[in-house]
Amino acid sequence: MPIIKVRNLAKRYGNTEVVRGLDLDIKRGECFGLLGPNGAGKTTTLKMLLGLIAPDTGEISIFDETIPLHARQARARIGVVPQMDNLDPDFSVAENLLIYGRYFGLSDALISSRIPGLLEFAGLTSKADTKITTLSGGMKRRLTLARALVNDPELILLDEPTTGLDPQARHVIWQGLRRLIHQGKTILLTTHFMEEAERLCDNLVILDHGKVIAAGNPRDMIAAEIEPNVVEIYGETVDEWANQHGATWCTRHEITGETLFCYTHNCNALIEQLRGQCELRYVQRPSNLEDVFLKFTGRELRDA
Repeated sequence: MPIIKVRNLAKRYGNTEVVRGLDLDIKRGECFGLLGPNGAGKTTTLKMLLGLIAPDTGEISIFDETIPLHARQARARIGVVPQMDNLDPDFSVAENLLIYGRYFGLSDALISSRIPGLLEFAGLTSKADTKITTLSGGMKRRLTLARALVNDPELILLDEPTTGLDPQARHVIWQGLRRLIHQGKTILLTTHFMEEAERLCDNLVILDHGKVIAAGNPRDMIAAEIEPNVVEIYGETVDEWANQHGATWCTRHEITGETLFCYTHNCNALIEQLRGQCELRYVQRPSNLEDVFLKFTGRELRDA
């Protein structure tokens, strides 16, 4: 049985349908990705799953509990990492974990026994008595993740957990999330980093305008939707090159700004041709989940 089951979920604000007919089945022990451009309905969906806002129509079941009717019972078994850190600056690192654990009705003795492991998980063992205001952004994010585990949750909801972090901090959090997955935790992840989703997610959906427009395993989606090779060509004359040669050398191509994205099954001949174009530069790479995402949602800039 799915740990999360959603049927025909919908939410409207005024004349705007934020979520439209959403269906989800998330299995126990998997990492599931909820992707989409700004305004696609991701955060609204998470709030409905937690019972923080009520859907207009549809059904939500978590741990076989009906949401929002039994949201309180379900939330006791859920860990949440919000989009923005909301740590208490008046307390130390360890005190933040202790105070948060009390919200779940846990005894101070039980919370205190878990704090060393949580600090080790977050790489903050030496920072137990440190005030929040002195921590770096990466440390705060890791502490927020550790705090979400204080109640030993079966399900963890992560809303853009690595936004604003440098690459080193992002990789540390990815490592921690993989450990949780290996421990059998279920993770629901929203992210704008396609590399993050590709690395972590067993399955995912892409939302746009509140509706699912693509779904599946990341690697299967890449293989099914995108040619295996991508050559990014850029330079002042890229428009001219695309008009003259794009149809010849590319199976499919798209241009954004001064960059031409050339999708092909065999890029050897294309690379040879480009080596003679001194005014153009290029990068060759395998196709990835970002290519799938942009194929379905487009390359135009979105306002939330």
